[in-house]
Amino acid sequence: MTKYWRSLDELNNPVEFKKNEIKLELDAKRAVLKKASGSSRRDFLKTFGFSVAAAAVVASCKRPIDKAIPYLVKPEEVTPGMANYYASSYFEGNEYCSILVKVRDGRPIKIEGNNLSSISQQGTSARVQASVLNLYDDARFKTPLKRGEATSWEEIDSYISKKLTQLNADNKKVVLLSSTLISPTTKKAIADFQTRFPNVEVVQYDAVSASGILKANELSFGKAIIPDYRFEKAKVIVSFGADFLGTWLSSTEYTKAYSAGRRILQKDDKMNRHYQFETGMTLTGSNADVRFPIKPSEEKTILTALFYQLQQAKGMMTIAAPGSPVDVKGLVEDLLDNEGNSLVVSGSNDVNTQLIVNAINNLLGNYDSTISLDKTLNTNQGIDDNFENLLSELKSKKVSGILCWGVNPVYNHPKGQEIKELISGAELSVSFADRNDETTAACHWVCPEPHYLEAWNDAEPKSGVFSLVQPTISKLFDSRQAQESLLKWAGVESPDYYEYLKSNWQNNFTGLQTEFADARIFWNDVLQKGVFEVESENQDSFAYSENGLDAAISLSSENPGGWEVAFYQSVALADGNFANNPWLQELPDPIAKISWDNFAAVPVKWAEENGLQNESMITINGVELPVYIQPGQAPDTISVALGYGREIAGKVGDGVGKNMYALSTIESGSKKLWISNADIKTTAKTFELALSQTHHSMEGRPIVRETTFDEWQLDPAAGNELKEEHEKHDVSLYPEPEFKGHHWGMAVDLSSCIGCGNCSVSCQAENNVQVIGKEQVRNRRIMHWIRIDRYFTNDAENPEVYHQPVMCQHCDNAPCENVCPVSATPHSDEGLNQMAYNRCVGTKYCVNNCPYKVRRFNWFQYVQNPEFDYASNSDLGRMVLNPDVTVRSRGVVEKCSFCVQRIQEKKAEARVAGRKIEDGEIQPACVQSCPADALVFGDLKDPNSKISKYFKNERNYHLLEELHTLPSVGYLTKVRNKKA
Repeated sequence: MTKYWRSLDELNNPVEFKKNEIKLELDAKRAVLKKASGSSRRDFLKTFGFSVAAAAVVASCKRPIDKAIPYLVKPEEVTPGMANYYASSYFEGNEYCSILVKVRDGRPIKIEGNNLSSISQQGTSARVQASVLNLYDDARFKTPLKRGEATSWEEIDSYISKKLTQLNADNKKVVLLSSTLISPTTKKAIADFQTRFPNVEVVQYDAVSASGILKANELSFGKAIIPDYRFEKAKVIVSFGADFLGTWLSSTEYTKAYSAGRRILQKDDKMNRHYQFETGMTLTGSNADVRFPIKPSEEKTILTALFYQLQQAKGMMTIAAPGSPVDVKGLVEDLLDNEGNSLVVSGSNDVNTQLIVNAINNLLGNYDSTISLDKTLNTNQGIDDNFENLLSELKSKKVSGILCWGVNPVYNHPKGQEIKELISGAELSVSFADRNDETTAACHWVCPEPHYLEAWNDAEPKSGVFSLVQPTISKLFDSRQAQESLLKWAGVESPDYYEYLKSNWQNNFTGLQTEFADARIFWNDVLQKGVFEVESENQDSFAYSENGLDAAISLSSENPGGWEVAFYQSVALADGNFANNPWLQELPDPIAKISWDNFAAVPVKWAEENGLQNESMITINGVELPVYIQPGQAPDTISVALGYGREIAGKVGDGVGKNMYALSTIESGSKKLWISNADIKTTAKTFELALSQTHHSMEGRPIVRETTFDEWQLDPAAGNELKEEHEKHDVSLYPEPEFKGHHWGMAVDLSSCIGCGNCSVSCQAENNVQVIGKEQVRNRRIMHWIRIDRYFTNDAENPEVYHQPVMCQHCDNAPCENVCPVSATPHSDEGLNQMAYNRCVGTKYCVNNCPYKVRRFNWFQYVQNPEFDYASNSDLGRMVLNPDVTVRSRGVVEKCSFCVQRIQEKKAEARVAGRKIEDGEIQPACVQSCPADALVFGDLKDPNSKISKYFKNERNYHLLEELHTLPSVGYLTKVRNKKA
């Protein structure tokens, strides 16, 4: 039987590993008791017994008081207790998503995906889900600032208007430094601003750019564009370091398309095959069918060999192909068998690498099939060269003023300290940031803009795809949209950006549609739907050219030697803009399962040779980092996440991790996110990491089940043989469960699930799951109601990876229910395992008796407690709480409820309307937001429901079937499409 393992300790010595797990569990309990009471070991049982009783008293007698203020005059659109939904758009750090915002009593509390969008298609990412918490961040600016002191908008407008006029009269250059702009109306406002001040130049800067792709396409096709990658059309996908399921370009869109190509439910369904070449184990690499660990310096060499071998196979050249550190013969055959239906992508920012990728895709006939140049992606438009030119001009005093909007180069550029001095030394420096950061701290003036949920705007993330941004709450602080500031300084009297936006749409967009003759009706329709799409009117003809290809190939054999260190964006923090968001800080890395820190992922063999363990410390070019021994890390390489090491972020993000942007380099005008010949030194120091994956063990049981696509085609039950064996011995002393009306269940397709963690944060937002901090995560108390277990199998040098979401299984024979002494764990007549918080006294018998380890105990009061100074320790932070879900006090057990509040809401709606609940109408938070459509929820009593069909599928199985707990959650066996 295949062996699955979560850590190297479990792989090498499972018996000793289990003993250590038990010891760590007891040590954690003793440490908390000693800290709380100073008790010794002999007082352990006495203190423990008292703590349980005290918890019950606190939970029942000292629950925090919630103050409610009734409406004096109730707004017409607000019905107390009922939610309103507003269509809007999210765009941050080059990630776009069309969204619906759930608003309760004037407060945005939850983000959902908009199913009308062709890009995100109702899916979201963890970062999109967590963005609502940023609205209620105490770190946000409350007023405009002048050199760090509060000032008025009148003073700001008076000074900056005069200063801009003076600089324009003196013909001194001013630069508006922004992140990528995808808003058509914002671009118009900037153009109007430039009309008044022609000395202003716009420079777009991205912390992690796609400059290499843009410049390569300019050489290959005559225009600097990012094409529309159509993963759903590709039968063979080849990625070189592009984490397209995690953070690369349009990851939510690509996840939706990729997963659709791996969903196999019927015999004639097809499945794409995915090859991944990468340095460290990424989220995308963990889902690949075939994975190759490589050094960053080997990427161009392998691509060149692949290109030459493809040409040879097609009879286009006779010279011998260059050598490759990886045998690509099988890949060549697979690509040739799928010409026009393959897709090759690279995450490199090197123009030469991207030129070779273009040549391969052209050779395979992928343009106009899996790659569209007519509809282009408008995110990631920053060209690194332009920013480097700006730095040169700042040094030479050719630029006298700088307006910083959505950028933080002091933090995320390798010359950050120099940039700080240049900005602070400019004649005029302004920041439009909504909270303090490293770049804003260097600016003279701060003109805080509102959070996107307080603002009006629009977006064109793809050519011909438009969406609107609308405010869902009145501005909480004295902020002003940057567009209004620019228009105000340009001399527009009383600029109202809403009217400006509306006018621009009615004048310039109405003609793009034919359905509405009245511009006002058109505007209202788009505002309600959130999106508007037209056929791309790109008249450019793109003919492939080999410009620069020969030079790119001639430079492809570099071999710098020594240690190579790769920098990547983490799935949680991406480029680091959200470093002060505690939901994201506590989201475990999908591979390492570490939160609250970045770390040096090192190869297994090197760690063993040097006696390193997890939490050992090494230095990389003088920067100290804790070690995580990463199975699958390429030899002689180290991977480290960006986005950490913020110095000015807020109380949550300050000083968490190390800033690795400082070690990146600028090469040929482009930011290079890997270094060679790094100086690596081991130390005798250690550093504690918050690792959560080892909290629970499979105990050698077949929790993860797998098969291959070829085996599944021969036998749809392949990999699921144990299910039939267990069903033969289904004997129970309990009576057959009966269900009244409904029997709710959930299915998880392990072939679709990518392990991104979006469901964990979505559940956290919906169900008021508290942040507990690094120390408590280390104490094995992470509170997420749905966790994503990660398992390795096969060789530790390059293992296969499995992701498995685990939540309460809502067992019909639930082991937790019959052990509770106060009946706090009843079973509903609709199949739900319930928690009665006001009954629970915290004995934790149910926790100990749950074989799935999905029940969470509230050790502490996490709300209004300075010991847990995160979002719930302030009145502002608690505005995000969902009033439909109880905020649990200490001393009670909590767990997944299948979002019972959503079930009850839809049942009430159907009852009032006098109709039955439609299949798929009820969607728990995790199901609704899943970008991979891996989760299905519904009524098992309805034989025609989607969930019933999933449960009848031969791939379906239940966790620990041999225990006969009869879970209401089913899993579809993992299928990989390996090449025979």
